Amino acid sequence: MQHVASATDEVAQEKVIDTKKAVPWIIFLIFFAVLNETVFNVSTPEIAKQYGITPTGVSWVLTTFIIFFGIGSVIYGRLSDIFSLKKLIVAGILIYSVGSALGFVLQAWYPAVIFARAVQGAGASAIPALVMVVVARYFSPTDRGKVFGLLTSTVSFAIAVGPVVGGFVSSSLHWTYLFIIPLFTLISIPFFNKILPEEKRKAGSVDILGAALVAFSVAGIIVYLSFPHWYYLAASLALFIWFITHIRKANDPFIEPSLFRNKLLRGGLIVGFLVFCTVMGIMFVIPLMLAKVNDLNTSTIGLILFPGAMCAVIFGTIGGNLADKKGNNFVVFIGLGLLVISLVAIAFMVGHSPWFIAAALLPTYVGFSFVQTALANRVSLTLSVSETGVGMGLFNLITFISGAVGTALVAKLLDGGMMEFYKNPALNSLAAIPYSNLLIIFAAVVIISGMFYLRIFTKKASAQTSETAAA
Repeated sequence: MQHVASATDEVAQEKVIDTKKAVPWIIFLIFFAVLNETVFNVSTPEIAKQYGITPTGVSWVLTTFIIFFGIGSVIYGRLSDIFSLKKLIVAGILIYSVGSALGFVLQAWYPAVIFARAVQGAGASAIPALVMVVVARYFSPTDRGKVFGLLTSTVSFAIAVGPVVGGFVSSSLHWTYLFIIPLFTLISIPFFNKILPEEKRKAGSVDILGAALVAFSVAGIIVYLSFPHWYYLAASLALFIWFITHIRKANDPFIEPSLFRNKLLRGGLIVGFLVFCTVMGIMFVIPLMLAKVNDLNTSTIGLILFPGAMCAVIFGTIGGNLADKKGNNFVVFIGLGLLVISLVAIAFMVGHSPWFIAAALLPTYVGFSFVQTALANRVSLTLSVSETGVGMGLFNLITFISGAVGTALVAKLLDGGMMEFYKNPALNSLAAIPYSNLLIIFAAVVIISGMFYLRIFTKKASAQTSETAAA
């Protein structure tokens, strides 16, 4: 109790930066960092053709970036608890740009392209990880919900337009020009040098072994989800066990074991994993469902999904404002409720008009943007200043891994024929059965997540974190 109360006091003592000046540049930087997650997706057939490689071989263009992006999210978070945020953000932008330049210059050799994507991921991961820390550390509690909402909207927009931008650049110029896009982030360096406060190096040292164990453990999980061989998972679990043993003995561990004893942080991470895993599973299964059951082509499926993606852009900001006015718990429960209603509705509409499904998807996107915004804000309020870096890094890592887990799990459930156990009487096609059952299961997982959230984030817990503006 004492620990969380003191966290709010510590945050209040930090210098508060100018929101109006900072937010536009933060949005600019986040957009170009997240854009690179999806901008190469539509170009993979062209890349495979150019280098004469298999689909598995070309998948490394995406997988390599994802691995280094996921690893970096938690490592940069930990580094920000020791080193200057300003210097780390500038370093991340520079690394991101160097990787982009290498990819463009060395485009004739495929291994060099993969190496460039690794460097890109290592640099780009600094941006969302450190921006979350900037918001948690230097924005006033009354502004955080709004800013987290803007970040959610920006991320949603970047992910949605990434394939569109990628397709336009690839068809108009060449896919290698996609490496040029991240160079725009360089123009933000003078601003961050000016707006972010100077910070001295804090006490502590970098636990290199701990960082390496986290990095290879996360990499093992991501590789296993992309290429499901048992030895990748076994290696990842073994490294994770080694990491847990190591941080209990190390003098200055990469992640303090006490952080995992923070009940509210632990609860937020679990709820985040369940919800993000579910939503990413939904985003993976809906296009498959529309293609298989409704026999739609790619462009039509894109039109079905686009209105929902734009709703996420708009309602992310609205969710942030609601969180500031009504509290994070209020927004989380509204979001979870919208998700349940949407999933049940879609489960009964599978096989019917795809435009009904497009309408039913709107609450999915809105609900997810609400939960994502409010949960990030809620987690930030459970951390002391000295914990914000690694704490928000863990939150980023959980959301990242949960997306990969959700996608892989859905694929296995559908491929294994395990979702054909019940026929919904509202369905008009046998092909719709597995998708309908899967959506009902997703709704049940969201309900369980809400019950768990209610148990963890009680009124008593809310009082401990002082999540109102009065803090």
